[in-house]
Amino acid sequence: MLALIAAVAFGLALILDLAKTALGDVITANTLVVLGLLLVALHLAGIGSSTRSWSWRRARR
Repeated sequence: MLALIAAVAFGLALILDLAKTALGDVITANTLVVLGLLLVALHLAGIGSSTRSWSWRRARR
């Protein structure tokens, strides 16, 4: 899920960079790139993944 949000952030950053515009003073193309990199790092760290490595069914056996 975080990887999909990162892809959207990268896409918006690309569009803003190509159009040479910004969404105010705070949200620029560079801000969205940093947000995308943060989300990719969290995705690779396993944060936000829907699969669990431990299950109660395995613990009963």
